[in-house]
Amino acid sequence: MSRPVLFFDSGVGGLSVLAAVKKALPEAPILYVADNGGFPYGTKSEEEIATRVPALLGRLVERYDPALLVIACNTASTIALPFIRSALQIPVVGTVPAIKPAALLSKSHVFGVLGTEATIRQPYVDHLSEEFASDCTVIRQGSANLVTLAEAKLRGEKSDLALYRAELDRLLQQPEGDRIDVVVLACTHFPLVKEELEAVSPRPLLFIDGSEGIARRARYLADQLARKCELKSLWPVKPNEKHPPKGQLLYTAPTEILMPFRENIKKRGLNEIVFL
Repeated sequence: MSRPVLFFDSGVGGLSVLAAVKKALPEAPILYVADNGGFPYGTKSEEEIATRVPALLGRLVERYDPALLVIACNTASTIALPFIRSALQIPVVGTVPAIKPAALLSKSHVFGVLGTEATIRQPYVDHLSEEFASDCTVIRQGSANLVTLAEAKLRGEKSDLALYRAELDRLLQQPEGDRIDVVVLACTHFPLVKEELEAVSPRPLLFIDGSEGIARRARYLADQLARKCELKSLWPVKPNEKHPPKGQLLYTAPTEILMPFRENIKKRGLNEIVFL
């Protein structure tokens, strides 16, 4: 495999970012790392995340020599991104809540941020809200259950829609929650269950995430690196249906892989599963 784009998340949430980045970088081989050995991140302390993630990524970068790293996890990005960038010598794309576009899209000037508990309490979210949404009311809600539901969906398991409604209600029933017209999905797991959230919403809501912005940033950094290396492209061989770019899913701990899940990730271009 030529130098891959390394995706990193605690689980399979980063798959919601993968499609957009693959569209922006169709020629790039993909190594997707799911840190199931540390899953879930959203219920862990800042100290645990800031200690575990940079150390693990350091080992992964040394072993697999990626051209580019995409932290496809809001929790890891909002807590550990500065530590990761200072520790690594490759371009790093982080994932942060799409507060700026939400502020532009909200007609009521009241929008929700639905993420993990660890993400929504971060000062980084405060700074984004102050910088880009100072004229808006930003209502936050943490949910560990939606992470679990998204992981179950990728395994082919069906969940009661009432579980999704309960999580959404916790956001909408907060003070001024009846004025929310945009919901930021501030965990990469959550776009995987966007259809379910739309199905249980008591009124039309616009659910948004940051995948397109991440893809644009990844393309920009890849082009910048190619110019620095005096190359037209980091990946000169153009993919086609017979020879698609290689895609691997790597787990940091043993786990059972069932056929529905294997089929789901294969549709996303990850044809090989390996364990660290």
